Parts: sequence; C-alpha cells; structure tokens
Amino acid sequence: MCRQSATVCPVKSPLREYVSAGTLGGRLAGLADPRRRRGRRHPFVSVLLIAASAVLTFACSYAAIGQWARCAAQETLARLGARVAGVLQVRIPPSTATVRRIIALTCPGGLADLTGTDPVGTATLAVDGKSARGSRRGELPAAHLLAAMTGDGQAVTQLRVPRKTNEITCFAALLAPLDLTGVTVTADALHTQRDHARFLVEDKQAHYLLIVKANQPGLHQQLRSLPWEDVTARRYDREQGHGRKETRVTRVLTVTGLTLDFPHAVQAARVTRHRTDLKTGKRTRRTVYALTDLTTQQASPQVIGHLARSQWVIENRLHFVRDTAFREDASKVRTGRGPENMATLRNLAINVLRRRGHTNIAAGLRHTSYNAFTRPLDLLGIA
Repeated sequence: MCRQSATVCPVKSPLREYVSAGTLGGRLAGLADPRRRRGRRHPFVSVLLIAASAVLTFACSYAAIGQWARCAAQETLARLGARVAGVLQVRIPPSTATVRRIIALTCPGGLADLTGTDPVGTATLAVDGKSARGSRRGELPAAHLLAAMTGDGQAVTQLRVPRKTNEITCFAALLAPLDLTGVTVTADALHTQRDHARFLVEDKQAHYLLIVKANQPGLHQQLRSLPWEDVTARRYDREQGHGRKETRVTRVLTVTGLTLDFPHAVQAARVTRHRTDLKTGKRTRRTVYALTDLTTQQASPQVIGHLARSQWVIENRLHFVRDTAFREDASKVRTGRGPENMATLRNLAINVLRRRGHTNIAAGLRHTSYNAFTRPLDLLGIA
C-alpha cells in the first residue's frame, strides 16, 4: 500500500535516508524503478529529472516534456544523466512515450515525499484539497489531491484521495510521516474532527487551529452562544487592495472551563470580516469561528487572527498558482498516477522558484524559459 496515494502501489516506499540527501537526484534515487527489467533503456532518475526541468519551463503535458528533451543539447542531457549510445557516446533523450510511462507508474507517495519541503521548524502548516478537473475520465471523477503547505509558501507533500471517500479519511495519512513538533496545523471546516485534533496533539505533538461551521451544528451553536460581546481580548486588522477595503475583528475567549465538546480545546475565536467593495460600495459581513489548543501565552488575538488567515496560503500560493500558471485544470493527463505525479512536479517547480526569490511564479517560469536548457538545471541544483 502506498502511504500517500492510499492505493495499491507496486513499489515500496522510499527509504528515509534518501529524504535528507543533498541533491534532487540523490533523493530520487530512493524511488524504485516501476518498470520491468527487460527493455529498460533510459535511466529512471534521469527521466524524472528531465521532467522536473521541463516543468520549470512551463511544460504542462507529456508531449511538452518530450519535446523539451528532444531539443536539449548534449551538454544538458549529460548533466541530466541521459542514456549514452554508440561509439561516439551520444546522449539519447527519452521519447514522449517513455516519459508518459514512467510518470504514470512512479510511486506518487514517494515522489511527493522526496521532492517536498521538510516542515521541521516552520510555524504553520495549512492542509487543503483540490481537484484536477481535466483528469476526469467518463464516469470516473477527477483526481482529488490533498496537500500540505508551510506558511511561507513551500509545498510539503500531497496525496490522492481515493474514490468513494473524502479528505477526512486521508488527513492522518498525509501528515503521519512528518515531524510536526510545535507546528500549528490549520485546516478548513471539513477537517474539524475530534479524531484529527487528538491525532495532532497526542500523536504528533503539534497544535491546531480548526474552523467551525454548520457541518458541526452542535459545536457551532455552542460557539455562537458564547458571550462574545463581553470579550475584551480582541484585535482589529484593516487592509485595502484588490478593489476592496476590509476590516477583520478577532475576538478570543478561553474555553477550558466551559465543557466544550472538543478535545484539547483551550481557546475559541470569532473572526468577523467587514468588507466594502470600492467600486460598487456594497458592504458584506461574514463571521467564522475557530478552535485551538494554543493557550493565551502561546497565541494572542493577533496571532490567532494571523493563523486563521494563514489557511488561505494554500489556496492562493499553491492551488491558484497551479490553475493559472500551469493550467492544471485544463491538463488532459488522466491515466495511472499521472495526475498526482504531474501535480507533484508542479509543486516542486513552485518551491524551487520561491526559494530563489520569485514571488510571481508565472514571471519566474518565463524567466526560466528564456534559457530553457541550463537555467532549470541550475535551479534544481543539477551539476
């Protein structure tokens, strides 16, 4: 069983020592080659490195990756470890069919683990899911991918949610191998589950901030009935941009003595957003509630307001970027493990560009594409 794809996988999970390997190629060496021994011509790690390099130049399909490989110079293919043939030691790039076969067969959990960022030492970790709409096949639903991202916009890992289930059943599997000691995990209302709270606090020694909505009617009503108007611990945040003006009021209340029906809950928060559309003048108001195990010494109203807002980092800096910069929802990659592995390669590209200081991923991809056969390799640390 592949831990992160939650599906039967023909290869074993990667060895943990490969996760800390210094180079990307060294980490990918922890993956088992899923191909049969007979007929292997192109090195497995080389094909994955070629795919990762091509995605950094806005290659969104197998055909685009294959075309990038065909156009690559001999020096580039040598750096990537491409196959050598003939007396003249000519480097032979893999065909589009080879790229497709390897990406569709590679262990998705291992690839996500080995290319993601280690969350040790980060302050927050946001968890959320997204469907790759273009991966729908006939009556089969689109691939739904549950991902985790640090507060500074680095993708950590992801898994594909199996059919006939939902994100709830995959939450623990996603986070189980990660060291989350002291990390505050945020998630939307779907994951406001008692088992999730116990898993984070008791098993992972982590903290949580979970949104409470009407899908938990009893708990939601308990929070609504608290004396919020009498709360003096509050925080006001005002900002203007994107054609609107917004004021967020965060009120925080200690609930340890109120027999609230949620494990390890210490503080409850109510965040009220007042938004004004600067073009139409329309005003809207929205209130959300949240629970956390953080104490008043660990999290002030200002910190809790920041944590509640940090959940949006995964929507704005991962899902939205994959949709717009990589046109993920238009991708026709549908078969095998292709949808989740291509998404993982996009996550890797986003991580690499952010670490190099690119705040606009689309601009970073364009910059990389102007020197398409050397710059991606430099970004990935391929000597």
